Amino acid sequence: MKRVIIIQSRMTSTRLPGKILMDVAGKPMLAQQLRRLKQCRAVDQIVVATTDNSADDPVVELARKEGVGWFRGSEHDVLGRYVGAAREAKADIVIRSTGDCPLIDARVTDAVIHELEIHAATADYVCNFKPRTFPRGLDVEAFFSDVLWRVDRLAQTRSAREHVTLFIHAEHPELFWQRNIADNQDNSDLRWTVDEEVDLQLVRLIYDALDLGSRAAPYEEILAYVRRRPELAGLNAGVTTWEPPGRKQV
Repeated sequence: MKRVIIIQSRMTSTRLPGKILMDVAGKPMLAQQLRRLKQCRAVDQIVVATTDNSADDPVVELARKEGVGWFRGSEHDVLGRYVGAAREAKADIVIRSTGDCPLIDARVTDAVIHELEIHAATADYVCNFKPRTFPRGLDVEAFFSDVLWRVDRLAQTRSAREHVTLFIHAEHPELFWQRNIADNQDNSDLRWTVDEEVDLQLVRLIYDALDLGSRAAPYEEILAYVRRRPELAGLNAGVTTWEPPGRKQV
């Protein structure tokens, strides 16, 4: 089976435009995320799925420079963009990520993929945030390509087209066998995704302190460092992230 990470990325973020190309330890943030995901052992290919807007030309150039695939599609029909990227890559398993998670972890990503493969007879979809126990920013979703084709055929609402897996989470969860993997303790209070300037500030501090620009330190090391310094988590504790129904902690 061919396992493909598809990372949705665009320059026109409403809260922090251009964030995916902002500097983190000397490289664009998206490049750092790609570097960490290249450590995955259960992945055969990485594809950056961006839009066909000219503003996203630099995203394609970054993908080329980093030696990963790229696909361009609709800005608002993100589900359709995933379908196009998955078909072009001939993916059997799709792993979904978003381009604002520069601390994403390869071993956590591999664990989600393995959970799907091990339970292939009884699982359509696996994630690591239902309920959320990992820090926000380590989110991973994995599902078989035939699940993506089915969602694309059935999902008609604007929200379901914009939020790739909303149809699975909230609109018709009864149609899908779902599984979740959990952290060994509840770390859901931590926020490591980048939506606002203060999030970027936190990520830069962590990268500098742990020299993450030159090495892909594992999640456990990053977690231990942050837990020893509660003032770090306090930097962006007040930032909120809207999530589609079904992705909130339960």
